[in-house]
Amino acid sequence: MEPHARAVVEGAETDSVEGRPLEDDQLVERSKHGDQDAYASLVTRYQAVAARTAYVITGSEEDAEDAAQEGFVKAYYALDRFRAGAPFRPWLLRIVANEAINRRKARGRRPTVGLSMAMDRPSPDTALSPEGAALASERRERVLAAMREMREDDRLVIAYRYFFDLSEAEMATALDCARGTVKSRLSRAIQRLRERMGEQPDV
Repeated sequence: MEPHARAVVEGAETDSVEGRPLEDDQLVERSKHGDQDAYASLVTRYQAVAARTAYVITGSEEDAEDAAQEGFVKAYYALDRFRAGAPFRPWLLRIVANEAINRRKARGRRPTVGLSMAMDRPSPDTALSPEGAALASERRERVLAAMREMREDDRLVIAYRYFFDLSEAEMATALDCARGTVKSRLSRAIQRLRERMGEQPDV
């Protein structure tokens, strides 16, 4: 029986199969053979980062959620084209990003909402003092304001590196370009962000 990908995506609730956490490659292989629980685990594992990626592009929580869900559905039906042993996350994010771009273009608008959703993730750092937290919040708002005015490809490469902690290799897969291109694109994007913020120190 053909798997009902949309039902799998919408009903994802667990990040394990048979109670045991599995690696992505194991889940992908099971999914290719029709194991819907395995794909539901992948959905649960990456639905948050997929939605944040889409939000960086669309600027709309509703559109981002729809783009992420549709991206998971398209990824499901494209699993036969997924290269065994390759990292799943950046491959998925490329599909989600393309879906988000298509939705934004269909609506004919640029993102106008802040990027705070994309940056909302737990910090590994020690809790800041009230003064330090205030300064960090102020700087964050400056960064977000500057990024709202940047080109889509600049926002995406910065988000992948600094918001989602993708490695250089993962970024290359997600952006569908060579690793050397990732370095140059990120460098140029950071330079443009600094210029918009009117500063020289590292972001």
